[in-house]
Amino acid sequence: MAKYFDVHPENPQRRVIGQAVQTVRDGGLIVYPTDSCFALGCRLGNSAGLDRIRAIRQLDDRHHFTLVCRDLAQLGQFAQLDNAVFRTVRAATPGSYTFILPATREAPRRLLHPKRRTVGVRIPDHVVAQALLEELGEPLISSTLLLPGQEEPLTQGWEIKERLDHVVDAVLDSGDCGTVPTTVVDFSTAEPEILRRGAGDLSRFE
Repeated sequence: MAKYFDVHPENPQRRVIGQAVQTVRDGGLIVYPTDSCFALGCRLGNSAGLDRIRAIRQLDDRHHFTLVCRDLAQLGQFAQLDNAVFRTVRAATPGSYTFILPATREAPRRLLHPKRRTVGVRIPDHVVAQALLEELGEPLISSTLLLPGQEEPLTQGWEIKERLDHVVDAVLDSGDCGTVPTTVVDFSTAEPEILRRGAGDLSRFE
């Protein structure tokens, strides 16, 4: 049975955040809110957690997970940014964007595109997500909580708890999340390419 944490949306309780982070450190899989949708998240190196996410979402091995980072310094440990890309990403973060970038050697191999050696990264603009990342001290491996056969992600924490009670270890609920996923921008080639049009201002990438 999953733990259910009722988290204040503006001032997350440190005790609650600490318990959620301990669940992640113990190898657990959590559901947490972001500035676009609820997401599934586990710790770096948690291969069983990745398998659980794939099972919940019925994903194949080609699905690319996202490294959700606290800030640009942390993002830079796992993705390479030249000066021009750095300025663009800095202007757009934190925000509801996922960036595809060349990976550094520190990026987990299982998260890389097998041929292009790229990794998806993002910095969320959400108080609870940021509190989790601050306490954890490392990125979360994440995927949007979109269940098989559904066109939109679940938006209610209590419903997520009911639906996924026996397949996740904790649900953090700080209120409704949106249904619009992040905008995905590929910076691994000469010109940025918008791979998915989602939340946020797209004009800065066009």
